[in-house]
Amino acid sequence: QVQLLESGGGLVQAGGSLRLSCAASGGTGRNFMKHIVSWFRQAPGKERKFLASIDTDDSAHYADSVQGRFTISRDNAKNTVSLQMNSLKPEDTAIYYCAARPSYASDYAAWGQGTQVTVSS
Repeated sequence: QVQLLESGGGLVQAGGSLRLSCAASGGTGRNFMKHIVSWFRQAPGKERKFLASIDTDDSAHYADSVQGRFTISRDNAKNTVSLQMNSLKPEDTAIYYCAARPSYASDYAAWGQGTQVTVSS
């Protein structure tokens, strides 16, 4: 089974950029390549929301709120999925999570522990 670990969060000023990484272990290699990986975020007092996903064929999908600002990518050789975040806004402040599911499954089988992103105005 895949385990996920996020990194790259931190404090940044509005308009700045951050790059988050999601590293997979314990079920890597060819197994990871067969997973759809997504990024979510959860702000204090709010529900967890979908941000972006990348399929096994590298096609990407984005929520309207981040379209054009965030870019998701994967490196199967390194078993990582990244989220490049540009033009950050204070409302992007949240805990960011990555999650993975096999391409044939509808539910996410693995979640990371989350990484905090704080955008100051």
